[in-house]
Amino acid sequence: MEPRGETPLEWMLLTTEIVADEQMAATILRWYSYRWRVEEYHKIFKSGCQVERYRLAADGMKTLIGFLSVIAVELLQLTYLHRTQPNADAIEILNPLQVRILKAKSPKVPKILTLSWAVEAIARLGGYLEHRHKTPIGIQVLWRGWLKLHDLCEGWQLATET
Repeated sequence: MEPRGETPLEWMLLTTEIVADEQMAATILRWYSYRWRVEEYHKIFKSGCQVERYRLAADGMKTLIGFLSVIAVELLQLTYLHRTQPNADAIEILNPLQVRILKAKSPKVPKILTLSWAVEAIARLGGYLEHRHKTPIGIQVLWRGWLKLHDLCEGWQLATET
């Protein structure tokens, strides 16, 4: 709905696909909407994971890209759910050990452990400053926090092995 007196915008999506009916047009529009998730993945992969800063031989680079791709997908899922379902239970995206460690490392633990709380707790591990609540959580600080959380989980598991 456009404001009074304003000319409405018209958008045209160019495609090489054959659009024979409305159903196909809707399908192509849905495909196009996925582009933004792919863009977000590449942003996380390049800015968060900083994949371009590594200079390895081909085989080593393949292994590293595989490893970083998994982390980029995890962070994409985390940021997407944080944006779309911030009040979902944290346990839906984190395992029980991750939740336990975040609780132990958090200065304030709410009664209900939401995804929003978990993302903020992970960001704090990565250096997010508590007094800057109005500042959005950046992907690099989330990346650092995610890696630190994984390190803490690994340390816990190693310490409790018999």
